[in-house]
Amino acid sequence: MGEAITDRQVVAVLRPFVRATAPVLDALREADPLGLRDRAAEAARKGEQLAELANTSPGLRKRLLNGLSTVKVPGTVAWQAMNPDERTRWWINRVGRVTSLLTSVPGLGGALADRLPVQDALGTASQGLLLCAIAGERGVTGHADRVRLLAWVLFERDVDPKLAAGDYPEHDPSDEDARTAELTAELRGTEKRDGRRISLKAFAVTLWRLGRSLYAVTEELEKRPRGRFWHRIIGVLPIVGMFGDYLGERSGLRRAAKRADRWFARTGVSARTAR
Repeated sequence: MGEAITDRQVVAVLRPFVRATAPVLDALREADPLGLRDRAAEAARKGEQLAELANTSPGLRKRLLNGLSTVKVPGTVAWQAMNPDERTRWWINRVGRVTSLLTSVPGLGGALADRLPVQDALGTASQGLLLCAIAGERGVTGHADRVRLLAWVLFERDVDPKLAAGDYPEHDPSDEDARTAELTAELRGTEKRDGRRISLKAFAVTLWRLGRSLYAVTEELEKRPRGRFWHRIIGVLPIVGMFGDYLGERSGLRRAAKRADRWFARTGVSARTAR
């Protein structure tokens, strides 16, 4: 059995991870594939002057405009009216569906795939990404606070705040910068080609890189919140294992969110920024 993983090793892995989630979440907030945010803003500004609705009946036009004005995506009036709990559910239900699907793909191999750390790494990365989104909706943007949140929820570790801030002799800021840049390289390529849009490929590659970065603490990955036992039973079966793993990952995300609520209540951390 190898040496026990220290809090310092966990922090060294989580700091670039947390920093890399920021542009991912920014891109997901900006992503508006159906144009819902732009249409909602247009409806608020111009009322019935939208060209797309020019040929509709007055009654239908009014219902459509009312619907657009209540679309709940980041950047809309309806989003601003949502409380943190409602926004958390949005992140879990909308973004969580994609991350859970990508994470469950190794489940096609059933028990064979479960012997590899791929699914645990991707699942932990997905939960870490969602936890950073939840922290952001609470106004907690400091890297140190997010590192402590992820360490407690995912790895059951109560990390010292100074350690989480990178305040230890071996911390190398330039190396951390380089590792963060490596994790987000695919996003920078997408931004150059498509502006602020994030493609499914870019998201999948970035999620994979985030997951791969966690291999350094492989033994810790088994501690993350998981689904129910019957999800794991289905997950060991070939082919249908993907379905069981998908349900399990979705359940794990919800449990991670509830555990995050306990951490915020326990620590009293609220809206603030830090290193």
